[in-house]
Amino acid sequence: MINESALLESKSLRSSVLERTDVLDRVKALSLLPDGMHVTTAMVAAYFEVAETVINNLLSRHRQELESNGLRVLRGSDLREFQELNLSSSPAGYPQRRSSLALWSRRAVLNVAMLLRDSEVARQVRVYLLDMEYLARTQPVENPVPTDLGALDGRIDQRLTHVLGKTVVPMFNALIASAGEHRRELIELRQDIEHVERRLCQHHRRISFLEEGRAPEVAAALKGMTWQALERHVADLLRRDGCTDVVVRQAHKDRGIDVTARTAEGRTVAVQCKNHTSRRSIRSADMQKFAGAARAVDRVDVALFVATCNFSSEAQAIAKLSGVVMVDGHDLEAWSAGAPLRGLR
Repeated sequence: MINESALLESKSLRSSVLERTDVLDRVKALSLLPDGMHVTTAMVAAYFEVAETVINNLLSRHRQELESNGLRVLRGSDLREFQELNLSSSPAGYPQRRSSLALWSRRAVLNVAMLLRDSEVARQVRVYLLDMEYLARTQPVENPVPTDLGALDGRIDQRLTHVLGKTVVPMFNALIASAGEHRRELIELRQDIEHVERRLCQHHRRISFLEEGRAPEVAAALKGMTWQALERHVADLLRRDGCTDVVVRQAHKDRGIDVTARTAEGRTVAVQCKNHTSRRSIRSADMQKFAGAARAVDRVDVALFVATCNFSSEAQAIAKLSGVVMVDGHDLEAWSAGAPLRGLR
């Protein structure tokens, strides 16, 4: 096992473990500024239980490395804007009027722990960090190497989806709640990540039932359905996935809603089914009608628009604004083949 002092000498070794910022809180709680992302030099010194001059000296010697890991020095208008957003109502002890302010990210603070010699806290961080790295590298890998490339793609998709859904998206939710000046940019970035997550889920479902050899069979069955058969088929899929009170409504009374149901958790579900050829697409008018019926009239919890074709860009925009879950032809094939539908979770 590598000795903790090696981190003091090797920049490449430091770089290899800089993602493990959770180690900081495992050794000692790190207090953050109100933006939830940064600390000041004084707060870094307090964490490592050293004088502030020690951190300033470290900064002057290793400035380039620290800046590459998230250290920022604010001056002028940037400093004033940051103070107004994050420090105007802060308790005593936070710097209020200064010509410059060094802001340290958690990654930069971890970098300090690997550079600071005369701090017991820094030493504990280094020891804990290398212990975790040693365990991660020496634990046996239980998953066999798949011989099928499709299965490998599926596992990669599953892991990426897990990371996005369980880690990245919640992180952006927390950042949006506390970011202030960058709120709009973070919201847009989160939406992009959620779009990637949805596409990965769809890709994984398609790979799953393609590997099982059910794609041609399912596609042929869907292609041969009438619109009435499609509604009954969707109702059966809802029952299969645990929904209760599933009802196929009468055509002259449906108001744009073909099937209603209730999830296992008690949420109300409304479904519109459109049986079109793959050459057609769902228009914005169809989406507007369903969104109005599901959201304004019936006020259901889950609105599903199921189609055997694609959705136009205008229809997708309306669905996004109104919270309608779109199930296109590919999604429907995967759902029919046994994959769970994301919108019902």
